[in-house]
Amino acid sequence: MSKIKIGVITASDRASKGIYEDISGVAIQDTLSEYLTSEFEVVYRCIADEQELLESTMIELCDKEECCLVVTTGGTGPALRDVTPEATENVCEKMMPGFGELMRSVSLQYVPTAILSRQSAGIRGKSLIINLPGKPKSIRECLDAVFPAVPYCIDLIEGPFLECDEEVIKAFRPKAK
Repeated sequence: MSKIKIGVITASDRASKGIYEDISGVAIQDTLSEYLTSEFEVVYRCIADEQELLESTMIELCDKEECCLVVTTGGTGPALRDVTPEATENVCEKMMPGFGELMRSVSLQYVPTAILSRQSAGIRGKSLIINLPGKPKSIRECLDAVFPAVPYCIDLIEGPFLECDEEVIKAFRPKAK
């Protein structure tokens, strides 16, 4: 069996130019390392907030690198340069609106501006793409909320079997009949 690959994309003009460190991409990788007991390889990209670049990077990670999961950070707000959800929608065959709904509802418990966030998720082939906000604290809150459904979603799209550390996060899979 081939190694499980997970893509991490940081969409940030400043981090991609080295103006500041990409702490958001690191936060995603650290969180996934805590969640998963399955061995996996991270395919990491830190790129500018450019819709065409985001789309081509998502396509590369899904189609060429064969990542079963691609997690993005940044570009989900209302600012003019925030185009990650548009890029995701353009490259996906199916959108998964429940992910964004749950992430926003969880974030609203902490900040009233969560209503401005446009997190989303979608399916491209055998890959699940999830758009997260840019702040590490928000990344963890959102992943804690949606990740219990991620392994089963990946099962349903014929991806690899992801095993979680049940003491950190409990993945939900229906009981076999």
